[in-house]
Amino acid sequence: MAVSRQEFREAMSRLGAAVNVVTTDGAAGRTGFTASAVCSVTDDPPTLLVCVNRSSKGNALFKANGVLCVNTMASGFGDLSDAFAGKGGLEGEGRFALTQWSTLATGAPVLHEAAIVSFDCRIAEVLEKGTHSVLFAEVEAIRCGKTGRALIYYGRGYHPIGQDAA
Repeated sequence: MAVSRQEFREAMSRLGAAVNVVTTDGAAGRTGFTASAVCSVTDDPPTLLVCVNRSSKGNALFKANGVLCVNTMASGFGDLSDAFAGKGGLEGEGRFALTQWSTLATGAPVLHEAAIVSFDCRIAEVLEKGTHSVLFAEVEAIRCGKTGRALIYYGRGYHPIGQDAA
């Protein structure tokens, strides 16, 4: 018996995950999206896995630029996450105008106050699987933000997790 798409999506809503704004910049242009499909692959070399929908406008930009930054969101920044998820009608530079950015090693946009940690990466490999491109991204630089509560997505909503900063 096959699992339906709807059944799978409902089950995945019960798998809590960190909320990340994933960004890129380079010759192909600047873009970003909100992702919960991000995880560690290995620590030698430090590598993350990031899934991006193949039908998204930004998919080709990430591949062409060859760089990305995974900005793991701090609690209280659900509105920014929503903007990068396409809610509220903002697109392109309008999303980036909502907050302050900098860069580290690759030139991909790094969030300031909204990220508890940012992983600046170079895309080492791409695997196409079903509806998504799976990006294997080797970490070139890390910026740790303020300690405090992280933002997770669970049950189709945002929730804080962790301890408030002392």
